[in-house]
Amino acid sequence: MIISDHELIERLKANDKGALTILYDSFCKQLLVFSYNVLKDKELCEEMVQDVFIEIWNRRSELQIKVSLQSYLYAAVRYKIFAEFRKDKAIRVELYDDINSRLQYCTPETRMIHEELEEQVKQIIGSLPDKCQLVFNMSRNEELTHKEIAERLGISVRTVETHITNALKMLRDSLGYAVTLEFILHLLK
Repeated sequence: MIISDHELIERLKANDKGALTILYDSFCKQLLVFSYNVLKDKELCEEMVQDVFIEIWNRRSELQIKVSLQSYLYAAVRYKIFAEFRKDKAIRVELYDDINSRLQYCTPETRMIHEELEEQVKQIIGSLPDKCQLVFNMSRNEELTHKEIAERLGISVRTVETHITNALKMLRDSLGYAVTLEFILHLLK
């Protein structure tokens, strides 16, 4: 019997441990391979993947996933990978080289997931009000400072900050808990 993502999420919210087991059995091995291709540390990868499932269970009542569960889980693991790089820079400096290609294209499946996430981010950005979208794109794509954007558009720096804050909040709300600010910004590069 195939269970839809929506049904699985609803079962998790209803405290159904069987739903967590289904989720784990469906994605654990894929996530381990994905993380191992980047970190090359089996124990660390196992711990990270376990943490993702524990966090889902602990936050089950407030889950609001707007992308596929597969995309959500890969994004959660990807976030854990970035967190590991931040935590242990000295040891992992050599692993950081070419991380984008290893994260995005470990397997055809991860390439598809990355493309799905990128498309979702583009759609969310496209749904923002015109001025908010313009400010956000100037900040992220043109890499302008808040002051430069304010000067170009004839608005205050505070208004620029408000637009960017609103755009990031919309992205976080739409993409779910696992996709943090850092990950969203990484996707937009």
